[in-house]
Amino acid sequence: MTKFALFVRLEAKPGQEAAVAEFLAGALPLANAESGTTAWFALKFGPSTFGVFDAFADEAGREAHLHGAIATALMANAAALLSTPPIIEKIDLLAAKLPG
Repeated sequence: MTKFALFVRLEAKPGQEAAVAEFLAGALPLANAESGTTAWFALKFGPSTFGVFDAFADEAGREAHLHGAIATALMANAAALLSTPPIIEKIDLLAAKLPG
């Protein structure tokens, strides 16, 4: 069962909203390549507020994602794209419905 998740809130710098949206959309192939990632969603809450929600079957998958290609690329571009550092929350899932 998928029991572990991450929620990451991102606030784009003024003028970087489209670049943040493109970055997140472009990360989908990287998320698809992660065997430990059960579900991955890029989110837009408002004009400059974005997020990522992803889920994992185990802690090892969550930790691999936190040290993987998407996180590395995000941190490398954070100063240019984001007005504040990403807010990363580890979440324990109580129940989930996933395709499969």
